[in-house]
Amino acid sequence: MHLDVQDLRNFYYRSMLGRAAQKAIRDKVLAMWPVDRSKGQTVAGYGFAVPLLRPYLKNARRVIGMMPAPQGVMPWPAGMPNVSVLVEDTIWPLDTGVVDRLVVMHGLEATETPSLLLDEAYRVLGPGGRALFIAPNRAGLWARSDATPFGYGRPYSIGQLEAQLKEHGFRVERHLSALYQPPSSKRFWLKTGAFWERAGHQLPVIMAGGVLMVEVSKQIPAPTRPGLAQAVRRPLKVLEGMGVPEPSASKLPGR
Repeated sequence: MHLDVQDLRNFYYRSMLGRAAQKAIRDKVLAMWPVDRSKGQTVAGYGFAVPLLRPYLKNARRVIGMMPAPQGVMPWPAGMPNVSVLVEDTIWPLDTGVVDRLVVMHGLEATETPSLLLDEAYRVLGPGGRALFIAPNRAGLWARSDATPFGYGRPYSIGQLEAQLKEHGFRVERHLSALYQPPSSKRFWLKTGAFWERAGHQLPVIMAGGVLMVEVSKQIPAPTRPGLAQAVRRPLKVLEGMGVPEPSASKLPGR
């Protein structure tokens, strides 16, 4: 289930907790993908990833913010030419292999067709490109709170998330987590948020962190997996045991 774009905007841009969450996650993204290395690259986001993309606007060749139709779209960035676009979960208006860096946040856990979404992410990612999937941590506090967007949709364990990504042709490069502070707007937790994020680096990724972050690259060629072709070769034999149709007695010759 996708949240409304207005709710997401209000959380990330108009609440102290949302701004703290935005900074904690964005700092991790920038540590993995420094801005100075994005020159000449196409950087795209899907779901509601735009809070993480702003630093790349200056250096990247192109930045695109794709927002799913059930969620809705908003103009972004404020005060600059719009680069956001409304898309279907499984049909993105991008050529195959054009994206160098892809961020998916509030997308995978919210879609009703995760397999098709991952196929589309694989399609648009270019050779040598990297994708970053950010999803609620099943073991974290943020997935249990309705006060944040991470409390909606399908939370993941690190094993579940990585297995799903591998099945769709991605090679896991590294994983980490973020949002170690509790999902609370109380002043104490907000003021000590930076401390909890630093302390969280010492903990296993499966513990405490509110979100999981998995960086992947694209396997070429993609591994095969069971799908429609295999299903057709193994059709369901639902009609087995039924007799051969016979004409009704009224239509037999001589009747």
